[in-house]
Amino acid sequence: MSPAARTDESTERPSDGRANDAQSPPPPAERGATVIPDRVVARIAARVAGTALRRITGPREPPTDLAAPGARATTHDGTAQLALSVDLPYPTDITATCRQLQREVTEKVAQLTGLNISEVMLTVRRLVVAGQPGRVR
Repeated sequence: MSPAARTDESTERPSDGRANDAQSPPPPAERGATVIPDRVVARIAARVAGTALRRITGPREPPTDLAAPGARATTHDGTAQLALSVDLPYPTDITATCRQLQREVTEKVAQLTGLNISEVMLTVRRLVVAGQPGRVR
């Protein structure tokens, strides 16, 4: 057999007998799974919550004493439960703001991670009055 014939034959069939098709990936069972750690899901949720909160509360004068949102996440079998803690500017419609924040965090974190978000528990740490100096401890 000529060297060119051997090269063509070796690229068509690997040693295990499967066709070597560079265009098709291996079956899902052979590829494995992507696991996103809880702390990564929590950081994503905190970032999403901060961005959503700034958008929801609008372009009024931002209180300088708003702390960044905190988040915890628990994941299991493709499902995540999130716990968020936020500061809210005051005055604001607390109920509507919290509902919208939960909805947006649920949608965006699910989109970014591929996880089903079963629960977003939201805790309001404190209300910060716009234009007032921060609380002194």
